[in-house]
Amino acid sequence: MPELALPPEATSLAGAVAQSVRDGVAAGELVPEQTYSVYQLAGLLGVSRSPVREGLLRLAEAGLVEIIRNRGFRVLPPRAHDVEEIIGIRLALEPPAARLAAEQATDEQHATIRSALATMAAAAGRGDDAAFWPADRALHDLLLRASGKPRTAAIVEQLRTTTALLGPPTTASGRSLAEIHAEHEPVVTAVLARDGAAAEDAMRAHLEATRELLMANAR
Repeated sequence: MPELALPPEATSLAGAVAQSVRDGVAAGELVPEQTYSVYQLAGLLGVSRSPVREGLLRLAEAGLVEIIRNRGFRVLPPRAHDVEEIIGIRLALEPPAARLAAEQATDEQHATIRSALATMAAAAGRGDDAAFWPADRALHDLLLRASGKPRTAAIVEQLRTTTALLGPPTTASGRSLAEIHAEHEPVVTAVLARDGAAAEDAMRAHLEATRELLMANAR
């Protein structure tokens, strides 16, 4: 039986169920070849079937699971060409947003971005994966929102939810948390210096490196 737990930070029970399934996939507790029942998942998480169904529907809409009528659900990990498409979309959205965050964001927003990078650095120094990846996502989200693009931020978050099924990018070829943090440093440095061109270039370089590692893992 897989070992799953509801995350305490979720804003809704359905959201907690969806997150627990994502975490279970990343941890290897839920595998693509097996079909799991709604009853089984509800029992493991100690919740009723209603939020389980709602959470699974959210994951199905994002293309993360396949719901099998009268049987349950099955995990659908992204394939290499899916990853290439997803990172391609992010490359179209995030580098220009980094430029705008550098050129147009307020000093207060820049201070929040600086703090997010410091949180990543502290987590990397401790080797704390559980703290590092939320900080990574938060930094990307802050950069997008500082560019004045909240809808783009929501799109990118959904895309990252899909690629998260592959596990953290460190598993692709041994890239460390410190190395990933180092890829973000020139982005933030350029943003804080209000150097839009450098911020755009640094974000593009980071995403291209991530694409290669994720695609290697998907293959």
